[in-house]
Amino acid sequence: MPTLAPAILALSLLAAAPAHAAANLPTPAHLAGAAVTDTVALAARRYAAFWQSGDPALARLALADDFIDRTLPAGRPQGLAGPLQASQVFHAAVPDLQVAIEEMLVAGSRVTLRLHFTGRFTGVFPTPQGELRGQGQAIDFYAFDLYQVDAQGRISDNWHLEDNLTLLRQLGVLPQ
Repeated sequence: MPTLAPAILALSLLAAAPAHAAANLPTPAHLAGAAVTDTVALAARRYAAFWQSGDPALARLALADDFIDRTLPAGRPQGLAGPLQASQVFHAAVPDLQVAIEEMLVAGSRVTLRLHFTGRFTGVFPTPQGELRGQGQAIDFYAFDLYQVDAQGRISDNWHLEDNLTLLRQLGVLPQ
């Protein structure tokens, strides 16, 4: 007769996990180097869920207190404030934003991701010339991220590259 110990252990770990630990987190379409519940993978999944939902609690779970954005865009504050500000602006423009993790590769305490952002520009996006109002146009672009995850299972450093040319064309900021 099989033992129930593994199932009981799994259920007790789930019950003890903090909110947002694994529920409703994006699951990578392709994952290499770790299990989807590995600490490093979990930090990356929480951060992707933050970008999708805009929920600051997910950013706080995913990012270390001393988080550093190593490819900080001009005008964005360093640390947790930066992603919170960027997410707020982006969700105001694309309220139905979806973020899929197409690829995830975990190597030790580092993880790389290919993220796919989709939605509809139905809100407002700030530009140097003033606010741009969406007309429901499709938003569909990719980003590549590299995270360093600390011993507490939180992202301490982030290097990222977004296809901003495609995004700005889709928003109507730049001509097609």
